[in-house]
Amino acid sequence: MLANQPKVATVFGGAGFIGRYLVPHLAHAGYIVRIAGRDTERAAGLRPMGRPGQVVPIYAPVTEPAAIARAIAGADLVVNLVGILAETRPGDFARIQGTGPRLIADEAARAGVSHLVHLSAIGASGTSQSGYGRSKAAGEASVTGGFPGAVILRPSIVFGPEDQFFNRFGAMAWTSPIMPVISGDTRFQPVYAGDVAAAIMAALALPPEASRVYELGGPQVFTFRQILAYILEKTGRKRPLVTIPSGIARLQARVLERLPGKLLTTDQLEMLGHDNVVSGTLPGLAALGITPTPIDLVVPAYLARYAVWSRRG
Repeated sequence: MLANQPKVATVFGGAGFIGRYLVPHLAHAGYIVRIAGRDTERAAGLRPMGRPGQVVPIYAPVTEPAAIARAIAGADLVVNLVGILAETRPGDFARIQGTGPRLIADEAARAGVSHLVHLSAIGASGTSQSGYGRSKAAGEASVTGGFPGAVILRPSIVFGPEDQFFNRFGAMAWTSPIMPVISGDTRFQPVYAGDVAAAIMAALALPPEASRVYELGGPQVFTFRQILAYILEKTGRKRPLVTIPSGIARLQARVLERLPGKLLTTDQLEMLGHDNVVSGTLPGLAALGITPTPIDLVVPAYLARYAVWSRRG
């Protein structure tokens, strides 16, 4: 590389939730940031996060090897943020979260990329009863198989103003006469999107001898029931918390997963039955020099849109 040639970072899935927090960090660090994905129009909205020409949308779905190669060519760093919570077509989990990461890892190694960070999830396991969990584990194995020096980050539920967790249940508190509780004792350790982005930046600078896998959790652990109660408290909504028996919940999921939007799937129901907290056996945010952000510093501000005193409510 020429001395004055700018550094390049390719971010697969950079137009998504986490990418909107990561791209400004990379731009501030001086990288030309390629936002690689299927929807270049959506990625174009990130251009103002850098100087003119610094943030570049590139068409590169993780299922197309030639497009992946073009997106990675000449890059110094690669980050894979691509992930889905539900399948649009059968096999999407395997294609997008299992095979796709291997295509990225193989090309990153072939192109001589110095650092690769792969975003996985707590709950990734080859023995998981959920297709999501199994595909996440397959993706981790694929990445390390193709790029042994890759760093894998496993966050718990990620929160931020654009999230699909607190917002989903905030909207439910606004519109529904009850708050249905499924697997109410399941524990979560919500982690702030800004902290996940900071963790990715720290991971991109790790020396070869550092750990290759990190679990990212926030400073507090909540049961699902406690989270729903918190949402009701912060929005000022008075809704009874109604426990839904597992059999009924499964019937509901079978119906809802056939509808547009997939509000709940049987696979998500399976995941909801298992704790989503750090194990304590792997390094986490502290090892990356990051102090985790409590939900109270971020969540109430965006839950206000669902509050009894808001204009929409």
